[in-house]
Amino acid sequence: MSEAHYLPILIADDQKDVIDTLKLLLKSEGFACQGVQSPDAAIDLAKKQPFGVAIIDLNYTRDTTSGAEGMDLLAKLRALDADLPVVVMTAWGTVDLAVQAMRLGANDFVEKPWDNYRLMTILRAQLQLGDAKRKSKKLERENELLKTVDADFIGKSPAMRQILEIVLRVAPSEANVLLTGENGTGKSMMAQFIHARSGRSNKTFVKVNMGAIPESLFESEMFGHVKGAFTDAKGDRVGRFELAETGSLFLDEIANMSLSQQAKLLRVMEEREYEKVGSSRTQKADVRLITATNAELDRAVSGGQFRQDLLFRLNTVEIRLPPLRDRREDIIPMAESYLQAHGKRYQKLGLSFEQSAIDALMRYGWPGNVRELNHVLERAVLLCPERHIKATDLQLQVGPVAAPKVLDHMTLEDAEQLLIRQALDRYQSNIMQAAEHLGLSRSALYRRLEKFGMSTSEPENG
Repeated sequence: MSEAHYLPILIADDQKDVIDTLKLLLKSEGFACQGVQSPDAAIDLAKKQPFGVAIIDLNYTRDTTSGAEGMDLLAKLRALDADLPVVVMTAWGTVDLAVQAMRLGANDFVEKPWDNYRLMTILRAQLQLGDAKRKSKKLERENELLKTVDADFIGKSPAMRQILEIVLRVAPSEANVLLTGENGTGKSMMAQFIHARSGRSNKTFVKVNMGAIPESLFESEMFGHVKGAFTDAKGDRVGRFELAETGSLFLDEIANMSLSQQAKLLRVMEEREYEKVGSSRTQKADVRLITATNAELDRAVSGGQFRQDLLFRLNTVEIRLPPLRDRREDIIPMAESYLQAHGKRYQKLGLSFEQSAIDALMRYGWPGNVRELNHVLERAVLLCPERHIKATDLQLQVGPVAAPKVLDHMTLEDAEQLLIRQALDRYQSNIMQAAEHLGLSRSALYRRLEKFGMSTSEPENG
């Protein structure tokens, strides 16, 4: 991760030369920063924009040694943002003053004159830990709307009920879990679901897209590095295993790892320890590992693209999430949950589906699975001009094209209903033309419409 990725650093010190010196140091290391000379100015700035870490002096204008002003500033910054890492600095630092600041919520302290290397090591560690914490909380916030209704894990269908029973038994354990299934079936959400119901639920949940990590940066990203380990290593770096310490580490797209990366991951899983790049000190790896892929790993093992011994380590428990077409009983309940959740988010309450929308949802093939359903409902909520969602608001491409993807996974009755709906759509509910297309008599089609509780509001003859 580049230094430019992080939020800027806030500097609060009454001495302008200290601020200027810190700015030069931080900018030379690639960090953005802003400096102010009073606690009030620091609070005003913190109210206007977020910061990745704050470096604050403990003594300002009222006195020179008590640290009272700095302690007050620390408390106010904590009240504004409980997750903002704060590093305190003082020329009059004592152990007692540092302990007091740490008790009030400071993350670390540095005495003036500071050592540049130690200061940058502290700041990098706090920026990385703060960034991971914000990302974890962002995921929680994004999921909070859906957690209230458990939309992603509605289990009316037999397929999903069986999955949830397994998950609720496995989640409290320390077993490694491998989540498989098509794209969009909710593997990432299920990983968070497992973490939230584990003994590590109050610890950090760290997600890594394994397909996005270049070969050359794998060890640095996963295990961290120390300053000078390689040309661009200007300071120590915290790796993903360390960020997830005592929590859960979710490795998504696990099949995209190269064989050399797989070997390095296997070693950590077997020995439960690792070393940062450039360091000889061994660190313990205390994480709950959850992995996911949409690939067929058994086939990848047979083809030599995936290590069998690593697969054995990963799939202590394998949970295959079913595609949405195999849990059709869940489509409407999930759609209702998403509708209300997004309605609340966008302040459009009291939304409901017209029958045409329900029919469209049920006959669509959902190649994008749960993710697609969620996005379709969010778009419909944003764009619908009224409180009743119509089929046209969903903007689904339904019709004969979707049938081949769906028929293999439907019962005979479901397939019959789908074909009837498609015929009615094609001929604008003209019963005579729809019956002729289906090879039925008009009365036979009416009997089927009655049997399935289907209706058409259009005249019999167009």
